[in-house]
Amino acid sequence: DCAPWPKGAVALGKRHDDGKHGSYRARGMYRYLIAIGSNRRHARHGPPRGVVAAAIASIGLTVVAVSDVCETSPMGPSRRRYANAAIVADTVLDPPALLAHLKAIERAFGRRSGRRWGDRVIDLDIVLWSGGLWASKTLAIPHRSFRNRAFVLDPANQIAAAWRDPLSGLTLRHLKSRLDRRAAQS
Repeated sequence: DCAPWPKGAVALGKRHDDGKHGSYRARGMYRYLIAIGSNRRHARHGPPRGVVAAAIASIGLTVVAVSDVCETSPMGPSRRRYANAAIVADTVLDPPALLAHLKAIERAFGRRSGRRWGDRVIDLDIVLWSGGLWASKTLAIPHRSFRNRAFVLDPANQIAAAWRDPLSGLTLRHLKSRLDRRAAQS
């Protein structure tokens, strides 16, 4: 379930769904959709919702839009519920530089590399960017699994519903609708 930001928390409350992401490259800027998740308490930032809010506040990018925080069930062996959100942000950083920046934030929040699907204090993933496709040994954009993850599509759809997946050509709104239909049928 998604819920608005708690009273007093920072949230821009803007949507970005004009679908015009490529124009930022001409100005030396890139636009990104970043998924944010947490399912572990942090000594300074408190429960996962607070960790997500603190990560957004310290992201160091021009944040254009912020989704509500969604509480979701864990995947894999993790037992704790997640707090998930998404942001649309502008930056001059290209994908590898942004990935390094996000990994540095994760380390600053105390994230340690470990087993896949484990509990994590913060997870910052590049889902989409204004440049379309990106593929390297360490990074793939669009994120390989985002089309099948409600915890990514629900918050992302709130702020960037018209953004098109460069592989399928479908908007986030359409991808979310497809995922919702599959979930209802199962």
